[in-house]
Amino acid sequence: MSVRRSITLALATLTATGLLAACGTSDPAADLAAPKGHKDGGVNIGPDQDRIRGGKLAAAADLVPEAIRKRGTLRIGASADASPPLGFYATDDKTRIGSEIDIATLVADTLGLKPQFEEVSWENLFVGLDSSKFDAVLSNVTVTEERKEKYDFATYRLDNIAFEAKKGSGWTVKEPADVAGKTISVSSGTNQEKILVEWSEENVKAGRKPVDIKYFQKDTDYYLALQSGRIDAHLGPSPTAAYHVATAGQSEIIGQLSGAGGDLQGKIAATTKKDSGLVKAYAAAIDHIVQDGSYGKVLKRWGLSGEAVEKSEINPPGLPKTKS
Repeated sequence: MSVRRSITLALATLTATGLLAACGTSDPAADLAAPKGHKDGGVNIGPDQDRIRGGKLAAAADLVPEAIRKRGTLRIGASADASPPLGFYATDDKTRIGSEIDIATLVADTLGLKPQFEEVSWENLFVGLDSSKFDAVLSNVTVTEERKEKYDFATYRLDNIAFEAKKGSGWTVKEPADVAGKTISVSSGTNQEKILVEWSEENVKAGRKPVDIKYFQKDTDYYLALQSGRIDAHLGPSPTAAYHVATAGQSEIIGQLSGAGGDLQGKIAATTKKDSGLVKAYAAAIDHIVQDGSYGKVLKRWGLSGEAVEKSEINPPGLPKTKS
């Protein structure tokens, strides 16, 4: 079976079973677009993406700082990790595709700028913002109170995370007590890590065993650890967990929660250096693509309609700071 065929079938399985519809009431069975000219049907995961494109909106473009308007490009940082359907490599193994790239491209189009992507490690996304190397990061970044001290946010998707375990584990996760004494992996510097650390601390205070936290930055590494039994579960974004479940058939989702914890719905946002003058432009652009329907088409294409927002929020309440 070809790579394109196998991934297309996997995405079809995801949307048909509703695994990527983390919340909301969209019809999962109708959540997969079938681009013309693709006899396989389903999502095009080849390098020639024929992306949904937008046009310049003067009202949003006028909000962009003059220096960036004159430059004509929007420098966008994105994670180099393969995390389908958010961001991953096409069948040529070099072209980046996915929902985050599509939304970032629409935002740039609306602002009348040419999108200029650079893929770096997760940690270097924020280094790039700090040094003004990037104008924006659109890479599944959750709004947190700590991050709001250094960055501005314009939301564009709901954030949900999931515990993924080996198939047939007979284990479910709903609260901190369920992970006491377990070995669980996360990616460092993520909101998932913050939540897991807090749950572990809560367990210790309650007299339970702490969580043995392991760190993996690449999906392939944690997946190997999961199958070999070196970890009991991995905590990561729901879309990527659902993708692994459907494609490999060797794991299962054993628990799901908001990316901001139990009391607050997490939000994914376009991220920019604080007071850069760009956040209002991003919010205006996101509101425009939501209203004109192009945003909905992108999410539908990638099976993420259940994580859609009705409008962009600037610096909303985020994941609370870790208690000291």
